[in-house]
Amino acid sequence: MQPNSLYFGDNLNVLRAEFPDESVDLIYLDPPFNSKRDYNMVFREIAGAGDTAQIQAFTDTHTFEGAQEDFHYVVTHHDRLSRVLDALKLTYSGDAQMLSMVGYLAVMAARLIEMHRVLKPTGTLYLHCDEVASHYLKLVLDAVFGPARFKTEVIWQRTNVHSDSKHWSDVRDSIFCYTKGESATWHAQHARYSEEYLASKYRFVDADGRRYQLDNMTSPNPRPNMMYEWQGHASPRAGWRYSRETMQRLHDEGRIWYPDTKDKRPRLKRYLDEQSGVLLGNIWTDIAPINSRAAERLGYPTQKPVALLERLIAASSNEGEIVLDPCCGCGTALVAAQKLGRRWCGIDITSLATSTIKKRLLESFPESFPTPASITVVGFPADVAGARELALADRHNFQNWVLSLLPGARPRGGTAKKGADQGIDGVWMWQDGRGVAQRGIISVKSGHVNAAQVRDLIGAMTSEGAAMGLFVTLEPPTKPMADAAAVAGHYELAGTTASFPRVQIVTAEDLLAERLPQLPLTGMLAGFKQAQIIDESPPHPELPL
Repeated sequence: MQPNSLYFGDNLNVLRAEFPDESVDLIYLDPPFNSKRDYNMVFREIAGAGDTAQIQAFTDTHTFEGAQEDFHYVVTHHDRLSRVLDALKLTYSGDAQMLSMVGYLAVMAARLIEMHRVLKPTGTLYLHCDEVASHYLKLVLDAVFGPARFKTEVIWQRTNVHSDSKHWSDVRDSIFCYTKGESATWHAQHARYSEEYLASKYRFVDADGRRYQLDNMTSPNPRPNMMYEWQGHASPRAGWRYSRETMQRLHDEGRIWYPDTKDKRPRLKRYLDEQSGVLLGNIWTDIAPINSRAAERLGYPTQKPVALLERLIAASSNEGEIVLDPCCGCGTALVAAQKLGRRWCGIDITSLATSTIKKRLLESFPESFPTPASITVVGFPADVAGARELALADRHNFQNWVLSLLPGARPRGGTAKKGADQGIDGVWMWQDGRGVAQRGIISVKSGHVNAAQVRDLIGAMTSEGAAMGLFVTLEPPTKPMADAAAVAGHYELAGTTASFPRVQIVTAEDLLAERLPQLPLTGMLAGFKQAQIIDESPPHPELPL
C-alpha cells in the first residue's frame, strides 16, 4: 500500500492484493446504491461543441446471477453473513427485483469483509447510502462489524422538497458509522450559531469589537472557601464560582463585567470567538448539496460536497493518518483528506473516474502535486504490454486512459449512439489567434490498424467540421497510414505563424514516453471543468457564526 496513491481496478481485488491488515485509519465509501440507473458525467459546455457533452460514468444495476462468485465466497467464508444472505435469498426467491438486491448485498459484503480487515483497531468506517438499500446494508454491516460497533446513522439533507412530488419527497441520505474496536478516534464537531441565537445570547460588544454574553459567576452549591467580598460586592449565598486568584486573573484580563451598583453581582464575559459553536448531532441540514451553480461542481454524477467529507474526516481521524475511499468517484474524500493534512488512498474501477481524480488533485493542490508524475496511479499501464492488457480487458477503459494522457482531451460522449460514432472517441478544443473556438477529434484503436481507418478519420473531420484529428493506436502504424495522414496537409493557426500537421498518428508507446503530438496549446479549452485551488495551510480559528 502506498499512501497518497490512486488505484485503478476492482476494489475487491485491490484491497486483497495491495492493502495489509490494519493499515488504514478511516474508510469512507459512497458506493452505487443499486438504483437501477445509468449515471452520466456532464462536461463543461463549450461553444461549438456540437453535442450534449456527457458520457456514461457508471451503471448502477446489479443482478443475482452476476454476483454468484461474491455470494459463494461470502456464504462459505463468513458465518453471520451467510445466514443473513441465505435468509434474504430464501425470503425473496420468487421476486427478481429483490433477488437483484441480494446480489448487490453479496457484492457489498465481500468488499466490507476486506474493509474490516484493513481498518485499524481505532478506525472508523462511514458508509454513505440512500433509502433504496440502507436497511439491508445495515444488516450486512452488523454482521461484519458486530451490532455493538454501530455508532450512529447520520442523516444528511441533500436536497429540498420537490413541489411536483407525488408522495413524500426524498430529501436525505444516510451515512452509517461503525468502529472497528471499542475505542476509536473521535473529535466532536460543531456547527455555527444561528443569527437568532447570536441576537439573543451574544448581544454585547467590547470596545475592540468582540461580541460576548454575560454568564453567572456564583457557585451552584455552597462553597465556604469561596465566600469572600470582591471589589466591594458581597459574597453570594453559596459563594463565588472561582477562587480569589482566578477572579484576580479574570479582572486583570478585563473578563469581568461590573454593574453600576454594588447590590448587583459581577458577571463573566464569554466571548463568541472563543466558543466552538453548536455541538452537532446526527441530523445535518447545514451542508448544501452540489447543484448546477456550485463552484466545486465538476459534472461527475453523485458528487458530494467537500464540506461533508471534511466533517467526517475531522471527526474520526488525526493529521497524518490514512483515509481510504474504495469507491472514490471524482475524489471528494481524497480532496478533503489532503486539505486536512491526512494521507489518503483512493480506488475506482473506471479509468474515467481515476483520470478525473488525478486532474482534480493536480488543479486543487498545485504545490503538493506540481506534475502528473507526482501522483501515483497503481494499475494504469506502465508499458505497452500493460496497455495491451488493459485494452483486452476493457476497450472503453483503454480509450479513457489514452485520452487522459492527451492535454485537454475528453471522451466524445454526446448524442451519438454506440456503433454510429464514426470512430470518434474523444475531442479537444482550443482558441485560434483570433479568439475563435476550434475543435479536434480523436480516434483510439486497440486492435489491427490500416490506412482506411485514417481516411475514415479524415472523413469524420469533414462531417464534424473539425480542424484537426488525432489517430491513437496501440499497434505500430504502417507507412500507408503515415502517407494517408500526410495527404490531409497542415492546419494554420489563424492570427499566428504556427502550423501543425492536420492529422497526426501517435502510439500508446509514444504517450507512455511522453512523446506528445504537436497540438495548438494556446487558449486550449478543457472539456472537464477546472477544479478549485485549495489552500493547504493550517486553518485559522474563525468566529462560529
